[in-house]
Amino acid sequence: MVNSTHIEYKKRMINTWNEIAPRYHKRWSDKNTGPFQSTQKLVSMAKIHRGNIVLDIACGTGAVTRQILAKIGKSGHVIGLDSSQAALAIAKKSIKERNADFAIFDAENFVFSQKFDVITCQYALFFFPNASKALYNIKKVLKKNGTLVLAVHGAGDAVPYFSSILDSVQKFIPDYIPSGAPDLDRFGTRENLKKAIIQAGFSKVLIQEHKFWYSPGTFSKYWSDYHKYLAKPLREKLDKLDQKQKAELRKTILEKTKPYTKNGIIKFPWKVLVLSAKNS
Repeated sequence: MVNSTHIEYKKRMINTWNEIAPRYHKRWSDKNTGPFQSTQKLVSMAKIHRGNIVLDIACGTGAVTRQILAKIGKSGHVIGLDSSQAALAIAKKSIKERNADFAIFDAENFVFSQKFDVITCQYALFFFPNASKALYNIKKVLKKNGTLVLAVHGAGDAVPYFSSILDSVQKFIPDYIPSGAPDLDRFGTRENLKKAIIQAGFSKVLIQEHKFWYSPGTFSKYWSDYHKYLAKPLREKLDKLDQKQKAELRKTILEKTKPYTKNGIIKFPWKVLVLSAKNS
């Protein structure tokens, strides 16, 4: 049975990523800073060889895809999949190699006639409402003894860049995270991530924990940049707060950032889990 709330959530996500993809690429994925230091860790764990056929799921603007191309050489092939047309347009513009292809996809509803040596997925598993179905689809198109490698953010305060704002905002705007949205923290611990992968039928699960550091600058810049880079629906919810509420919210967030602030500059730790598993 199709879950209508999941369908609406997916539509919102596609619209959101089509809006923010250019900003996301410029600020995050085009740089190997902060959490995107994980890209090199992920590709290294994949142990990609020349000539491999690789599927990059939720490739976005191509952060992982580019590094895969450097590993597979001209004899290999990589396909990048994403639900955002805007993100794929950026990836296609910057990646011109003939052995790289891109396509629109839904992680819970895709099929391939061919099978892949390696499948990668960076910062996307938690976005899939039915992640178990997505993992089932991944397993179907992965070769026997093929490798799945994925990265997820740590849960809660393991990533205070997110939690400092989200925990505070939801006290002022209870429906800030819309209904139907999955729990984005549900794979953010070693135990939960491993359990989901094993339940999907994978074996030889290896998880590496990394702590990266990211400085958004001063508190004022951190808060203004968050607002600046938000998708329109969330920005509109924040704008509906009155001046007193906005001041109280800002003060609440400021207090949460103080443990990570020195000489007026914030420096956040950022926990990332990078997992590899085999299709046995």
